[in-house]
Amino acid sequence: MVTPRVSAVTQAPFYLIPPLGRKVQQLPRSSQGRKMEEGKEESGAAAPPLLALNHVSRLCRNVKKSIDFYTKVLGFVLVERPRALDFDGAWLFNYGVGIHLVQSKDDDKLPSDTHHLDPMDNHISFQCEDMEEMEQRLKEFNTEYIKRTMEDESGTKIDQLFFNDPDGFMVEICNCENLKLVPAGSMGRIKLPFDRHNPPLDLDVNSNPSYSY
Repeated sequence: MVTPRVSAVTQAPFYLIPPLGRKVQQLPRSSQGRKMEEGKEESGAAAPPLLALNHVSRLCRNVKKSIDFYTKVLGFVLVERPRALDFDGAWLFNYGVGIHLVQSKDDDKLPSDTHHLDPMDNHISFQCEDMEEMEQRLKEFNTEYIKRTMEDESGTKIDQLFFNDPDGFMVEICNCENLKLVPAGSMGRIKLPFDRHNPPLDLDVNSNPSYSY
């Protein structure tokens, strides 16, 4: 069985993508604070001090079944969660993002049709470096999916796989980073995070063989 190679966040140096018409500049870490302050002055409003997506929370009918799906199909790693959380659930982490599972007490809050797939519905998406390998993995786990390829006006193609988790919440796998990121307006700046958003890890590889670098 191959390990899925998907990524939710690209580990890269810090960049600010300025409004249209301005040159993109890579910023050394030492000047980040100063440049961000300049950006605040230019826009006239302070930008929120956000870094990256931390986690996605999912209600589930059966926590164990959902753990099996996210660990085996998508390669997430089960991690400890605070003991102060006195309800049934689980935390998983990989690719720079967490999945927080919560045992549902009301099935009416969950999708009624777990087999319905519509790319225009709500979903979470993971960037993938090998779409063929990921498609083969879905087949190995007998996961129903739909596949499509989109092409933009420049001829750039992106491949997409859509499938549901055990509770009917849709997941997408794509190579969407094939598309160039171009700000569509004159306001705001795009912030691409580096590794500051990662939580502290126990770096003892011998006791934690789940880690990879």
